[in-house]
Amino acid sequence: MKTKIVVFASGSGSNFENIVIKAKEGYIPAEVSCLISDKASAGAIKRAINHGIKSIVINWREKEIAENKALKILEKEKPTLIVLAGFMRILSPNFISHWRWKILNIHPSLLPAFEGTTNAIELSIKKGLRISGCTIHFVDESVDGGPIIAQAAIPIAPNDEKIEEKIHYLEHKLYPMVIKGILEKKIIFDEIGKKVIYKSVKIQSSEIFCPEID
Repeated sequence: MKTKIVVFASGSGSNFENIVIKAKEGYIPAEVSCLISDKASAGAIKRAINHGIKSIVINWREKEIAENKALKILEKEKPTLIVLAGFMRILSPNFISHWRWKILNIHPSLLPAFEGTTNAIELSIKKGLRISGCTIHFVDESVDGGPIIAQAAIPIAPNDEKIEEKIHYLEHKLYPMVIKGILEKKIIFDEIGKKVIYKSVKIQSSEIFCPEID
């Protein structure tokens, strides 16, 4: 049985599409079998159609009903990982309990900075940060507070107008690396010690934890 990934997305879907491409190229040892979105207008849906990937829209107005629908889809798809890529809904403890330590999320800041916010990049600029980036973490019952898997950072110059573009670049490089590492069991989660363990991965590697900006 082929390894599957299901992606949840609410927005344009650039991270989603990047993951799809990396999977098709064979870099990620899995197939993206399904996209779940809470918005019929999400750009991610068009990207899914272009790549021939099944997309399902769930009305999230009633959270419990929506999550039950999503759980039924996941039960059918049987993914190894659930990847949140710009999914703007907070999942309930009940949902998380069904897929504990199998759900990944990416946040456009160096957590715990600006955790739980939807405008982290804007806040990074407003607060005058000189370093920002992105964080990939396992999802738990907290909001953006789950165990951190990897982070990538960039310097922020005064009046830099390309911060969002640069952070998205980091996201597109880091997310596939982490997904690949987890699927190949080079990155695992120790449920007893509640910590991420890296096997055959150099923690200090700039390629993984701070990708160079071209």
